[in-house]
Amino acid sequence: MKVAQGWLDFEVLATGDGKKIENWNGWVLVRPDPQVIWGDFSQRKKKFDHLISAEYLRSSSGGGCWQEKKKLPEQWTCSWNELSFIVKPMGFKHTGVFPEQAVNWDRMQKLISQSHREIKVLNLFAYTGCASVACAFSGAKVTHVDASKGMVDRAKENAKLNGINSIRFIVDDCKKFIEREIRRGNKYDAIIMDPPSYGRGPGGEMWKIEDNLYDFVKLCKLLLSDNPLFVLINSYTTGLQAGVIKNILCLIFGKENVDADEIGLLTNEGIALPCGNSGFKIWNN
Repeated sequence: MKVAQGWLDFEVLATGDGKKIENWNGWVLVRPDPQVIWGDFSQRKKKFDHLISAEYLRSSSGGGCWQEKKKLPEQWTCSWNELSFIVKPMGFKHTGVFPEQAVNWDRMQKLISQSHREIKVLNLFAYTGCASVACAFSGAKVTHVDASKGMVDRAKENAKLNGINSIRFIVDDCKKFIEREIRRGNKYDAIIMDPPSYGRGPGGEMWKIEDNLYDFVKLCKLLLSDNPLFVLINSYTTGLQAGVIKNILCLIFGKENVDADEIGLLTNEGIALPCGNSGFKIWNN
C-alpha cells in the first residue's frame, strides 16, 4: 500500500467498528468507513472523546447528518506541503478533501516538474479540484471537468485560496465533454480520472463504473497528445481492485510503465487505513 505524506495539520487518530476519528486542523470529526471492519473502537475512542467536534450519523432510511458536539465553522482549511484546501463537512459524510490522494498529487507534481515542458492536464470527475490545484501549482495547464456546478464552484475556491488562476473549469458530463474535445481535435499530455461508482450527468446520463469504465478509458486515449506524460485512474469502488485498474491500463495503453496499488493513510495506531486504489500509466520522455 502507498500511503500519503506531507499533511501538516491532518491526522487519523483512531479507527474501529466501521468508524474513524480524524483531526482536520483542530476540528476532530468521526466518520463512517466501510473498510474499518476491526473492533474495539469504544476503547480507542475514550482518550479523544473530549476533542470530538462532530460525528456523522447514518440514517436507517438512507443518507445521514452531522451531530455537532461543538459548533463547527461552515468551512476551514487544511494544508498539504505548500498548498491549502477547504474543508467543509457535507450532508453525505465527505469533507471535500480526500487526504489519501496526496500520494497521487505528489507523484503527478514530480512528473510535471521533471518533464521540463508545458503539460496539458485533463482532470475528469474532478470534484473539488485538489488534484487540479496540485498539478497547476507545478506549472501544468489544467482543464477541470465535473458534472456538479456546486463542486466546480468549490474547486474554484480552492484554486483562489492558493493564488492559482490558470485552471479552465467546465461543468459538464465527462463523456460528452470528451466526445466534443475529440471532434475539436484538442489533445492533452496527461489525463486524471476519479470516476464514481454510480452517477448521473446534468442530462440524466447514467454511469456505472463496472459497465462503463473500460470504454470510457478507451475514449480518453483518443485525447492523448503525441508525447503523453501519464494517465491516472483512481477508484474507491469496493471490489474494483488495483489489479483490475492495472489490467485496463495495460490493455488500452500497453504494459510498459504501468503500476497500480492500494492507497491509504497511516493512523496514530501504527496501522495503514485502506482508502481505495490507483493506477498509473507513465510514458518515458
